[in-house]
Amino acid sequence: MTRIAGQRRRGAAPDTPSFTQRSWQQPSEHQRQGMASDVVLDMGWGRLVFGQTFPDLRGIVDVLRAEESGRRDICIYPPDPHVLVGLAPDELFIDPSYTYRLDLYRYRPRSELIRGVFVRTVTALEEMHRINDIYARNGMVTGDPVTMWAHHRTRTFTYLVAEDRRTRRIVGTVTGVDHELAFDDPEGGASLWSLAVDAQDAPPGTGEALVRVLAERYVGRGRAYLDLSVMHDNAGAIALYRKLGFHRVPAVCVKRKNPINTPLFAARPEGLEDLNPYARIIAEEALERGIRVEVSDAEWGEMRLSLGGRTVLSRESLSEFTSAVAMSRCDDKRVTRRIMERAGVRVPRGVSIPEDDLAPARPLLAECGEVVVKPARGEQGKGITVAVRTEEALGRAVALAAHFCPDVLVEELVAGDDLRVVVIDHEVVAAAVRRPAEVVGDGRSPVTELVRATSRRRERATGGESRIPLDDATAEVVAESGYAMDDVPPVGERIRVRRTANLHTGGTIEDVTDRLHPAIAQAAVRASRAIGIPVTGLDFLVPDVEGPDHVFIEANERPGLANHEPQPTVARFVDLLFPETRRR
Repeated sequence: MTRIAGQRRRGAAPDTPSFTQRSWQQPSEHQRQGMASDVVLDMGWGRLVFGQTFPDLRGIVDVLRAEESGRRDICIYPPDPHVLVGLAPDELFIDPSYTYRLDLYRYRPRSELIRGVFVRTVTALEEMHRINDIYARNGMVTGDPVTMWAHHRTRTFTYLVAEDRRTRRIVGTVTGVDHELAFDDPEGGASLWSLAVDAQDAPPGTGEALVRVLAERYVGRGRAYLDLSVMHDNAGAIALYRKLGFHRVPAVCVKRKNPINTPLFAARPEGLEDLNPYARIIAEEALERGIRVEVSDAEWGEMRLSLGGRTVLSRESLSEFTSAVAMSRCDDKRVTRRIMERAGVRVPRGVSIPEDDLAPARPLLAECGEVVVKPARGEQGKGITVAVRTEEALGRAVALAAHFCPDVLVEELVAGDDLRVVVIDHEVVAAAVRRPAEVVGDGRSPVTELVRATSRRRERATGGESRIPLDDATAEVVAESGYAMDDVPPVGERIRVRRTANLHTGGTIEDVTDRLHPAIAQAAVRASRAIGIPVTGLDFLVPDVEGPDHVFIEANERPGLANHEPQPTVARFVDLLFPETRRR
C-alpha cells in the first residue's frame, strides 16, 4: 500500500541491521520486518518516495510515472538505482546530488547563539505562504500551503522558520521528516528537506541556525541520524554541512525526466551561468519547457530562444515582439507623457527644459514647493533628484540630469508609494510597491557599516545587480533622519538611506498584486495599449494601492521580471513568445 503522510503503524520496530548505508543492496526480509511498505509522502511540492520500502523496483517506476505536472517527486534510498533507471531510461535519471548524514549522537550544539535570528515552529497557515515566497526566490518548486499546514499538524513533519529579530520577518525555512513516524523505520532516522534562506534579507548564519535547531529537535526524539540531499556543485551548502559534522553516505536520489528537472539531466547551454539574474530566469523557464536556448551575448543579457522552426531574439524581457516605435516611446519620457495624456492617464505637472535655461522650471517650483528633476531619456534611476526645494538645488539637479541627457524634465513631486505594474500581452501580471533602501539599527554598528552590510546582501540576492551607493546623496538622506554616517542607531531603528526606490540602488520590493485597485489596473492596461508594447513595467505614484488614485510616472520597455516572484511574470513572458508551450 502507499503510506499516507502523518500515519504511523502500531508496534515497536525490531532492532535490525542498517540498509540505507548499503543503498546498492536490496533489503532482506529480515530488515523489512516491522517497516511499512511502498511509503510515499506528499510534501506539497512533490512526493517523497522511500525506495527501501518497495519490495519491487517496478513499483517505484509506477509511482514516479504518476508524478503530477508542475511537481517534483524524489525517490531516496532506492536499492540498485542503476537497475531502477534501466527499467525506464527515457523517463528516469539519477540526480546529480550527494547524500550527507549527521550522526545525531555525535552532534554538538553551538556554544553561542547565532545573533540576529530566531528559529521557531510554524504557527499559522499564512506563514506557509511566506515559505512559498522564499522557495520562489530561490528557484525552488513551491508547495501547496494547505497540504503543508495539514502535515505540520502531525509529528511526522516539522516545519521551521527563521525570523529576523530586528524586523520580525520570516527569512528562512527548513522541513524535517521523521522516518520512524512515517514508516516505522528500523534505523530510527530522519531527513532534512527544502532548506531555503531569503538571501536579500536574512542575517548571516540563518541557514546554520535552521539546520542546528532541526537536528536538536531530532536529538530530543532519540533519532539516530539526519540525512539530506544537496546538489554536487552547491559548494556553500556543502561547506556548511561539513562544518556541522555531516558526512557523505552512498545513497542516491532518482527523479523523473520532467520539464522542471531538465537542467539536471540535459546539457546546459554555454554561457548560461554568465547571464544576469533577469536573463537567466527567462532562460531557465524556457529550458523547462523544452525550448532551446542559445546565449548570444551574456554580458548584454541577449539570447536566442528556439522551438521547432521558429526563433525569437530576446534581451532579458525585451524581445523582437517589442517594436522600435514602442521602445522609442518609452525611451523619451516627454513622449510617454504626451501619449498618457491622450489616453486619459493622469501624469504629474511638468516642463521640459534645456540644461542651461531654468526659467521654465521656476514657476513650477514656486507653485509646487517640491519637484523631481530627471533626464528626459535614461534608466535605472540614473541622474534623478527627488525633493528639490530651492532654486540653487534646482540648478544642481538639472546639471546632474544633463550628464545623462541634455534634455531635462522637471515634474511636480507627488506624494505616495512608488508602484511598479508589470503588464504582459495587455494583462496585469504583477504589481509591487518599491521602497527606497533603508537600514535597521542593531545597537552596535554605525550607519556606514549598516549600509555596507545591507548592500552586500542586496548584491548577493541579485547577482550584483543591486547595491547601495556610499555617496553624498546617501549622507544627505541619512542626515534628514537626524543621523550622521558614523552614528550608531539603536536596535530596530529604521533609517532611509536613498530617496529613490530604484532596485539598482538598493531599493526593496513588496508584492501587492492581490491588493491592486481595479482602477489602477485598468489605467496600466490603457497605458500599455496606448504605447503599443507587449511587455512593460509601468511606474505610478499612489497614496494607497487599494484605492483608485494614481499618477503615471514612466514606462519601462525592459522590466526586471525576476523582481516579481512569486507572481508568474516569467511564465507569462514565455507564454507570449511561445504560446504553444503554455502550461494548462
